[in-house]
Amino acid sequence: MNTDLIKLSAAEIAGRIARGEVTAVEVAEAHLARIEAVDEKVHAFLHVDREGALAAAREVDAKRERGETLGPLAGVPVALKDIFTTEGIPTTVGSKILEGWIPPYDATVTRRLKEADVVILGKTNMDEFAMGSSTENSAYGPTGNPWDLTRVPGGSGGGSSASLAAYEAPLALGTDTGGSIRQPAAVTGTVGVKPTYGGVSRYGMVAFSSSLDQGGPCARTVLDAALLHSVIAGHDEMDSTSIDQPVPDVVEAARNGEVRGLRIGIVKEFRGEGYQAGVMQRFDESVELLRELGAEIVELSCPSFTKALAAYYLIAPSECSSNLARFDAMRYGLRVGDDGTHSAETVTALTREAGFGDEVKRRVMLGTYALSSGYYDAYYGSAQKVRTLIARDFEKAFEQVDVVVSPTTPTTAFPIGERADDPVAMYLADLCTIPSNLAGNSAMSLPCGLAPEDGLPVGLQIMAPAMADDRLYRVGAAVEAALEARWGHPLLEEAPSL
Repeated sequence: MNTDLIKLSAAEIAGRIARGEVTAVEVAEAHLARIEAVDEKVHAFLHVDREGALAAAREVDAKRERGETLGPLAGVPVALKDIFTTEGIPTTVGSKILEGWIPPYDATVTRRLKEADVVILGKTNMDEFAMGSSTENSAYGPTGNPWDLTRVPGGSGGGSSASLAAYEAPLALGTDTGGSIRQPAAVTGTVGVKPTYGGVSRYGMVAFSSSLDQGGPCARTVLDAALLHSVIAGHDEMDSTSIDQPVPDVVEAARNGEVRGLRIGIVKEFRGEGYQAGVMQRFDESVELLRELGAEIVELSCPSFTKALAAYYLIAPSECSSNLARFDAMRYGLRVGDDGTHSAETVTALTREAGFGDEVKRRVMLGTYALSSGYYDAYYGSAQKVRTLIARDFEKAFEQVDVVVSPTTPTTAFPIGERADDPVAMYLADLCTIPSNLAGNSAMSLPCGLAPEDGLPVGLQIMAPAMADDRLYRVGAAVEAALEARWGHPLLEEAPSL
């Protein structure tokens, strides 16, 4: 294993490949060797496509030898959350109901990665159908946090974040419905971005909650996330919610991070009971750092944010109960009880009983109840009204400030199993991230240090208006550079060795 290659950033790897200092095959082999060496412990991957990765890497090397112009991420490996369809290799969404399913087509995000000559290593573990905050709800077992394998790597995209922290991949793709990119990034000391809703195509991304789901980049540096963002973003006519506007220049913003003169908002509702002392200490230090860098700090109140968690856990299950109705055992995936003695309805029921896990069943039942006759207005309708109030609070905030910052999660990574029997405690992990999903604006998490009481990573969340994703990278790059200068080393250098 070439440990020098796996410790490089995506930008550095791409540069070395373009200059002929290393081949794409060597880079792919180094990361595949790392996966083979450590993933039995981490369990970040559900499927490793060794043959496909090496074939893609050989094609990149052939293009360079022919003198063809290579893209900014050509030859760089990526780990793909197992929610994006991939032609010819499995897509399970972490569920038994799709075990062994081989999609006949690529998601738009998958296709764009291939067109950019990014090398797909395989598919990463996740909470089933992206429902969870810990990656413990995967039908294929939990993923461990490389900082402490007895703790969760966040969810639902814990496999993607863990693959980065374990140096199994320099880039990863995730999806964010209520914080499933940012929350794993926070607890693994990595960078995760939820683009503006509609900024990245959802075509070929298995649906959980259609008005909230958003794919986005995961990386170890802000610049790497920006480079990946620029590859996957942009209008797609295959997605009716895709925004037909130019993608903000996130790469330029990441290369020239500057906060001097920016107004940065601090929301008073994002602190108080339930927030770990060490998390708040690192957050307050980050705010002071932003002030030292020349930003103006503005205190804000967004009262509707206190209702976001309740609104989300009515809207998301309601949409999930509708989206998951397609898994009826008739068209694809698992089929149980089809022995000629059962009706179609019985086969569907038996298949769902065997194929869906407890959390999926819980949310389907909750959502179906919320949408049922006599309860729709009281529950789903009321939640949508709260969603409007949250969007208005953001609008008012962004009239006063350029970005809003908060802790990404109230606590650091908790032990595997600690909240398994307490769904409400589990849901509280998304307390700070959910408002941005409900409003549809952009948000990022990046590392801001280690909590003194447990030595685990803490995430700083940056929120910007819709289609102002470049502001995330501008502020994130400035914070990253300042913190790295202060520490004298990247945060991940302190992660325990696997």
